[in-house]
Amino acid sequence: MMPFPPMLAPLLTALRFLTVLPLRRGAEFDGMHFQAGLFFFPVIGLGIGVVALLTAALVGPILPPALTALVGIVVLAAISGCLHLDGLADSADGMLSSRPRAEKLVIMHDSRIGAMGVIAIVIVLLGKYAALGTALPARLAVVLLLMPLGGRCAIVVTMALLPYARPEGGLGLLFYSNNTRRAAVLAAGLWLVVVVVVVPLAGLGPPALLAALVIPAAAVLLFAAWCRRSLGGATGDTLGAVCELSELMVAVGLTVGG
Repeated sequence: MMPFPPMLAPLLTALRFLTVLPLRRGAEFDGMHFQAGLFFFPVIGLGIGVVALLTAALVGPILPPALTALVGIVVLAAISGCLHLDGLADSADGMLSSRPRAEKLVIMHDSRIGAMGVIAIVIVLLGKYAALGTALPARLAVVLLLMPLGGRCAIVVTMALLPYARPEGGLGLLFYSNNTRRAAVLAAGLWLVVVVVVVPLAGLGPPALLAALVIPAAAVLLFAAWCRRSLGGATGDTLGAVCELSELMVAVGLTVGG
């Protein structure tokens, strides 16, 4: 007997994978729902954004803007258990090496972090801090809301663009299915709708709207092309990396968009 209704079970499976929320009931059935859970990645991203926004709104009146920005970054990292930052570090260690493709995949599978991984994490976190720390309160709220949504949408879109690179399989392969492209179309549609609605409501003009759409999309396409050339496709680590890079590009886009 199923412990949850059909629509709720994949959502909880995705929540357990993408967050550190202690949702234990029904976890033994996760193997049945990974593929359907992919459709909920953008929704979970939006929920994470709401949590980050509310946290910033709570601490904003008592902290200076720079510290409020730091709190927002910590919330985004902590709620996912730093899962995507770990993928970013592993991807940098492997893909920035000069080794053959097979050796890059071995390096990325190693749990130890190298110099390139540390540098990548520092650059991405500094970039997020620079973008958020210079944003006015209204813009900060929008950026925190849209960053995790953009990151999770980027994961789904990248999966539709690339095959899985590891012939032996891996954690990321659990979410691949014949419906991956459909999930990507829905994710891209949700991103477009939310951005088109939220950015103007926050008082930001057309340049910010255009930058929020173009800059993250360009980053996803360029990173996907690099993954295809370097690794032959995507891995769980590169999917985490594209999430972090897309979050950064959303923040940059909304900041430089005026």
